[in-house]
Amino acid sequence: MCGSLLNVCKSLLDKNIHCQKISESFFEASVKSEEILRNMSIPIDLNDKNILIQNAITSLNSKVVSHNSSLLAPIAVDVILKITDINKDRNVDLNNIRIVKKLGGTIEDTEIVDGLIFTSNKISKRAHGIKNLSEAKIGLIQFCLSLPKTDMDNTVVVKDYNSMDKLLREERLIIGKMIKKIASTGCNLLLIQKSILRDAVNDLALDFLAKAKIMVIKDIEREDIEFISKTCNCVPIASLDYFTPDKLGYAESVVTESIGYGEIVKITGVESKNTISVLLRASNNLMLDEAERSLHDALCVVRSLIKEKAILPGGAAPEMELSQKLYQWANTLKGSKQICVKAFSDALELIPYTLAENAGLSPLHIVTELRNKHAEGHKYYGINIRTGTISNMIDENVIQPLLVTSTAIKLATETVMMILKIDDTVICR
Repeated sequence: MCGSLLNVCKSLLDKNIHCQKISESFFEASVKSEEILRNMSIPIDLNDKNILIQNAITSLNSKVVSHNSSLLAPIAVDVILKITDINKDRNVDLNNIRIVKKLGGTIEDTEIVDGLIFTSNKISKRAHGIKNLSEAKIGLIQFCLSLPKTDMDNTVVVKDYNSMDKLLREERLIIGKMIKKIASTGCNLLLIQKSILRDAVNDLALDFLAKAKIMVIKDIEREDIEFISKTCNCVPIASLDYFTPDKLGYAESVVTESIGYGEIVKITGVESKNTISVLLRASNNLMLDEAERSLHDALCVVRSLIKEKAILPGGAAPEMELSQKLYQWANTLKGSKQICVKAFSDALELIPYTLAENAGLSPLHIVTELRNKHAEGHKYYGINIRTGTISNMIDENVIQPLLVTSTAIKLATETVMMILKIDDTVICR
């Protein structure tokens, strides 16, 4: 859309219309477009899950995983509704949703977990270690359970076996005291943040933790700390001195399951109701990555409906209706402003043209037919790519959020206005 607007700007500049006049006219056209879209939109009730699911399906139909849209769309809707109060909230924080990818199985095996999920590469495996817990007390630490490193200029020289034995005893003593302090708080599940300087936890510490019946999940990424803290209602602890019972979180159940090509740990029965996890499954990495992107798009669509409780028909119907209405409105204007607004309306026809072209249809024939339908007052008619004809998009359940179209036009217009303000460019290396 932005490129189409820039193309018509070039023709307007060739007619010696000043760029400031073009910017002002485009801004007015953008404001008028939002008014037209609101009049065209259909209010929805967020308690009607079918409307939300249908919008999510529309966004998934153009994806590689479109054949799984009937599965992923309800998941996207359920996830949003679980962390949102639709009667109060006007936005959804997608940072409260954690998508965990697991290779193996199919997309049909994807599930929602009301808690946390950790994959096999983060699970500490010891012969006498525990794998399942009930009534877990969770500690989240950001310090290392290993010996401190010396400075770069210092060295430790061991000259005989007695010194070596003393060094090893001292290591066991230091690590043992650390584990004893952790165990004294009642902690039985320890989450350890990944360290870039040294091992966050060494083998000796893992053995001591296993003997103390403390389950360990290591290599927690820094960006996941806030989500884990919010989910388990625990406080990240940066020093052993501050490891106290009041900073521990709680979960009813911790279960290790073998799925796909490894194991996962599910932590459920947590206190927080504002976060949720999705275990995404697929048979190969390509499908797994594509499913993640598609699910994220579906989540964004549902979030748009939470922000703006209204829908529009799909199939390029809004853009064609805007083009028609703006052209009629332009006839009420005078001078160069009329020319600029008409150029703006012409640029919007690129959307139905491109949609028809991508669907393998004849763009000229389809766009002309669609233009005639809208001229007759059929504002909900759009391009049905399944049948290759023009039909009522509302009847076909091809719908999209109002916020998506209005934001696209607004941002495209603002970008063009910004580019028009550029007087000259300097080439640099």
